[in-house]
Amino acid sequence: MNDRDLSLNGAVLTALPSGALWWQAQNLLCVSDLHLGKAERHARRGGSPLPPYEIRDTLDRLRSDLDETRAQTVICLGDSFDDLQAAQALPEDARQTILALQSGRRWIWIEGNHDPGPLDIGGEHCWELPLGPLVFRHIAEPDGMGEISGHYHPKVALGSQSRPAFLLDSRRLILPAYGTYTGGLRSTNKVLSGLMGPDAVAILTGKRPHRLPMPR
Repeated sequence: MNDRDLSLNGAVLTALPSGALWWQAQNLLCVSDLHLGKAERHARRGGSPLPPYEIRDTLDRLRSDLDETRAQTVICLGDSFDDLQAAQALPEDARQTILALQSGRRWIWIEGNHDPGPLDIGGEHCWELPLGPLVFRHIAEPDGMGEISGHYHPKVALGSQSRPAFLLDSRRLILPAYGTYTGGLRSTNKVLSGLMGPDAVAILTGKRPHRLPMPR
Protein backbone atom coordinates (compact mmCIF):
# COMPACT_ATOMS: atom_id res chain seq x y z
CA MET A 1 0.00 0.00 0.00
CA ASN A 2 1.11 3.58 -0.63
CA ASP A 3 0.20 6.86 1.04
CA ARG A 4 -3.05 7.08 -0.93
CA ASP A 5 -4.34 3.57 -0.14
CA LEU A 6 -6.47 3.14 2.94
CA SER A 7 -8.75 0.62 4.63
CA LEU A 8 -12.05 1.33 6.37
CA ASN A 9 -14.20 -1.35 7.99
CA GLY A 10 -12.64 -3.97 5.70
CA ALA A 11 -13.02 -1.98 2.46
CA VAL A 12 -9.84 -1.10 0.54
CA LEU A 13 -10.05 2.42 -0.88
CA THR A 14 -7.83 4.93 -2.69
CA ALA A 15 -7.69 8.68 -2.05
CA LEU A 16 -7.14 10.22 -5.49
CA PRO A 17 -5.02 13.38 -5.96
CA SER A 18 -8.13 15.31 -7.06
CA GLY A 19 -9.97 14.72 -3.78
CA ALA A 20 -12.16 11.93 -5.18
CA LEU A 21 -12.35 8.50 -3.52
CA TRP A 22 -11.96 5.30 -5.57
CA TRP A 23 -13.36 1.95 -4.40
CA GLN A 24 -12.01 -0.51 -6.95
CA ALA A 25 -13.85 -3.58 -5.66
CA GLN A 26 -17.16 -1.80 -6.30
CA ASN A 27 -15.96 0.07 -9.42
CA LEU A 28 -17.16 3.20 -7.58
CA LEU A 29 -16.03 6.82 -7.54
CA CYS A 30 -17.18 9.12 -4.72
CA VAL A 31 -16.88 12.92 -4.67
CA SER A 32 -18.15 15.41 -2.12
CA ASP A 33 -19.20 19.05 -2.02
CA LEU A 34 -19.09 20.04 -5.69
CA HIS A 35 -20.98 23.27 -4.86
CA LEU A 36 -21.84 23.80 -8.52
CA GLY A 37 -23.12 27.33 -9.13
CA LYS A 38 -21.30 28.99 -6.27
CA ALA A 39 -20.19 31.90 -8.46
CA GLU A 40 -23.80 32.51 -9.52
CA ARG A 41 -25.04 32.45 -5.91
CA HIS A 42 -22.23 34.72 -4.75
CA ALA A 43 -23.12 37.33 -7.40
CA ARG A 44 -26.86 36.98 -6.74
CA ARG A 45 -26.34 37.77 -3.07
CA GLY A 46 -24.37 40.92 -3.83
CA GLY A 47 -20.85 39.57 -3.52
CA SER A 48 -17.99 40.68 -5.73
CA PRO A 49 -17.98 38.82 -9.07
CA LEU A 50 -16.06 35.55 -9.20
CA PRO A 51 -14.62 34.12 -12.42
CA PRO A 52 -17.48 32.12 -13.99
CA TYR A 53 -15.52 29.02 -14.91
CA GLU A 54 -15.96 27.03 -11.68
CA ILE A 55 -18.66 24.69 -12.97
CA ARG A 56 -16.66 23.80 -16.08
CA ASP A 57 -13.47 23.30 -14.10
CA THR A 58 -15.15 21.02 -11.54
CA LEU A 59 -16.88 18.93 -14.20
CA ASP A 60 -13.69 18.67 -16.28
CA ARG A 61 -11.82 17.23 -13.29
CA LEU A 62 -14.67 14.83 -12.64
CA ARG A 63 -14.61 13.71 -16.27
CA SER A 64 -10.86 13.12 -15.99
CA ASP A 65 -11.30 10.94 -12.89
CA LEU A 66 -14.06 8.96 -14.59
CA ASP A 67 -11.94 8.47 -17.70
CA GLU A 68 -9.06 7.21 -15.55
CA THR A 69 -11.03 4.87 -13.30
CA ARG A 70 -13.87 3.90 -15.70
CA ALA A 71 -16.13 3.84 -12.65
CA GLN A 72 -19.58 2.35 -13.18
CA THR A 73 -21.06 3.91 -10.02
CA VAL A 74 -20.71 7.53 -8.93
CA ILE A 75 -21.74 8.86 -5.53
CA CYS A 76 -21.96 12.64 -5.10
CA LEU A 77 -21.81 13.02 -1.35
CA GLY A 78 -24.02 16.06 -0.82
CA ASP A 79 -23.84 19.81 -1.46
CA SER A 80 -23.49 19.07 -5.15
CA PHE A 81 -25.22 22.40 -5.88
CA ASP A 82 -24.66 25.58 -3.92
CA ASP A 83 -28.39 26.13 -3.40
CA LEU A 84 -31.71 25.53 -5.16
CA GLN A 85 -31.50 28.64 -7.33
CA ALA A 86 -27.95 27.80 -8.38
CA ALA A 87 -29.18 24.37 -9.47
CA GLN A 88 -32.05 25.95 -11.41
CA ALA A 89 -29.62 28.42 -13.04
CA LEU A 90 -27.24 25.66 -14.15
CA PRO A 91 -26.14 26.50 -17.73
CA GLU A 92 -27.47 24.16 -20.37
CA ASP A 93 -24.01 23.07 -21.47
CA ALA A 94 -23.20 22.04 -17.88
CA ARG A 95 -26.50 20.15 -17.63
CA GLN A 96 -25.67 18.29 -20.83
CA THR A 97 -22.19 17.50 -19.53
CA ILE A 98 -23.64 15.98 -16.36
CA LEU A 99 -26.11 13.91 -18.39
CA ALA A 100 -23.24 12.68 -20.59
CA LEU A 101 -21.18 11.72 -17.53
CA GLN A 102 -24.17 9.82 -16.14
CA SER A 103 -24.67 7.81 -19.34
CA GLY A 104 -24.11 4.09 -18.74
CA ARG A 105 -23.46 4.56 -15.02
CA ARG A 106 -25.35 4.35 -11.77
CA TRP A 107 -25.32 7.90 -10.39
CA ILE A 108 -26.38 8.66 -6.81
CA TRP A 109 -26.98 12.15 -5.41
CA ILE A 110 -26.71 12.13 -1.60
CA GLU A 111 -28.65 15.08 -0.20
CA GLY A 112 -26.69 17.74 1.67
CA ASN A 113 -27.47 20.79 3.74
CA HIS A 114 -27.16 23.06 0.66
CA ASP A 115 -28.87 20.69 -1.73
CA PRO A 116 -32.27 21.03 -3.30
CA GLY A 117 -34.61 18.10 -3.56
CA PRO A 118 -34.53 15.73 -6.55
CA LEU A 119 -33.70 17.48 -9.82
CA ASP A 120 -34.68 16.66 -13.35
CA ILE A 121 -31.09 15.89 -14.17
CA GLY A 122 -30.87 12.11 -13.90
CA GLY A 123 -29.57 9.80 -11.22
CA GLU A 124 -30.96 8.57 -7.91
CA HIS A 125 -31.49 10.68 -4.78
CA CYS A 126 -31.20 9.50 -1.19
CA TRP A 127 -30.39 10.78 2.29
CA GLU A 128 -27.72 8.13 2.88
CA LEU A 129 -26.58 4.94 1.20
CA PRO A 130 -25.43 1.75 2.98
CA LEU A 131 -23.22 -0.27 0.64
CA GLY A 132 -21.42 -3.38 1.87
CA PRO A 133 -19.40 -2.54 5.00
CA LEU A 134 -19.71 1.22 4.39
CA VAL A 135 -22.38 3.90 4.67
CA PHE A 136 -22.28 7.09 2.61
CA ARG A 137 -23.85 10.26 4.04
CA HIS A 138 -23.23 14.00 3.89
CA ILE A 139 -22.53 14.82 7.54
CA ALA A 140 -20.68 12.52 9.94
CA GLU A 141 -22.61 11.13 12.89
CA PRO A 142 -20.92 10.73 16.28
CA ASP A 143 -21.57 6.98 16.41
CA GLY A 144 -20.84 6.33 12.72
CA MET A 145 -18.96 3.15 11.79
CA GLY A 146 -17.61 2.49 8.31
CA GLU A 147 -18.89 5.97 7.49
CA ILE A 148 -17.87 8.08 4.50
CA SER A 149 -18.97 11.71 4.64
CA GLY A 150 -18.09 15.24 3.51
CA HIS A 151 -19.57 18.60 4.58
CA TYR A 152 -16.60 19.99 6.52
CA HIS A 153 -14.18 20.57 3.59
CA PRO A 154 -11.19 19.52 5.75
CA LYS A 155 -7.84 21.19 5.17
CA VAL A 156 -4.38 20.78 6.69
CA ALA A 157 -1.62 23.38 6.99
CA LEU A 158 1.68 22.15 5.57
CA GLY A 159 4.37 24.75 5.94
CA SER A 160 3.04 28.04 4.58
CA GLN A 161 0.32 26.34 2.52
CA SER A 162 -3.08 24.89 3.36
CA ARG A 163 -4.18 21.86 1.35
CA PRO A 164 -7.48 19.95 1.21
CA ALA A 165 -7.20 16.57 2.90
CA PHE A 166 -8.97 13.30 3.58
CA LEU A 167 -9.31 12.59 7.31
CA LEU A 168 -9.30 8.91 8.30
CA ASP A 169 -9.58 7.02 11.57
CA SER A 170 -10.74 3.52 12.47
CA ARG A 171 -14.43 4.49 12.22
CA ARG A 172 -14.84 7.05 9.46
CA LEU A 173 -13.45 8.90 6.48
CA ILE A 174 -14.22 12.57 5.79
CA LEU A 175 -13.64 13.68 2.20
CA PRO A 176 -12.28 17.07 1.11
CA ALA A 177 -14.45 19.35 -1.00
CA TYR A 178 -14.16 18.57 -4.72
CA GLY A 179 -15.61 21.84 -6.04
CA THR A 180 -13.39 24.57 -7.44
CA TYR A 181 -14.80 27.37 -5.26
CA THR A 182 -14.87 25.86 -1.79
CA GLY A 183 -13.30 27.04 1.42
CA GLY A 184 -12.19 24.69 4.14
CA LEU A 185 -12.06 23.89 7.83
CA ARG A 186 -8.66 23.27 9.40
CA SER A 187 -8.25 19.87 10.97
CA THR A 188 -7.28 21.65 14.18
CA ASN A 189 -10.85 22.96 14.52
CA LYS A 190 -12.56 21.53 17.58
CA VAL A 191 -15.40 20.10 15.47
CA LEU A 192 -13.04 17.88 13.50
CA SER A 193 -10.83 17.13 16.50
CA GLY A 194 -13.96 15.99 18.34
CA LEU A 195 -15.15 13.75 15.50
CA MET A 196 -11.86 12.06 14.65
CA GLY A 197 -10.21 9.54 16.96
CA PRO A 198 -6.66 9.78 18.32
CA ASP A 199 -5.47 7.45 15.55
CA ALA A 200 -6.64 9.79 12.78
CA VAL A 201 -4.42 10.55 9.80
CA ALA A 202 -4.64 13.20 7.10
CA ILE A 203 -4.06 12.33 3.43
CA LEU A 204 -3.39 15.49 1.47
CA THR A 205 -4.67 16.03 -2.05
CA GLY A 206 -2.37 16.96 -4.93
CA LYS A 207 0.09 15.14 -7.16
CA ARG A 208 2.59 14.34 -4.41
CA PRO A 209 1.21 11.83 -1.88
CA HIS A 210 1.53 13.06 1.68
CA ARG A 211 0.14 11.25 4.72
CA LEU A 212 0.63 12.43 8.29
CA PRO A 213 -1.00 12.21 11.73
CA MET A 214 -3.99 14.54 11.70
CA PRO A 215 -2.90 17.93 13.10
CA ARG A 216 -4.94 18.88 16.16
